[in-house]
Amino acid sequence: MNRHPNLMPLSALEPGAAARVVALEGDAANRRRLLEMGFLRGERLLIHKAAPLGDPVEIVIKGYHLSLRREEGACILVEREA
Repeated sequence: MNRHPNLMPLSALEPGAAARVVALEGDAANRRRLLEMGFLRGERLLIHKAAPLGDPVEIVIKGYHLSLRREEGACILVEREA
């Protein structure tokens, strides 16, 4: 049974969507880099905007703006907030 029915990769969210970080995937170096950028479990984030072709996306997390490529966002599992 899936405990997180709304679990999805960050890369699936559209501009204006809010979510909370649930888990990080990928190799240890990638997870560490994402943790250092502030992607901690339970942290709230907002997809602020996307580049014209959809990559990269601008995210607001911990009060600062951060740009990530969609392939990097695929490693961040989030739960959408209402």
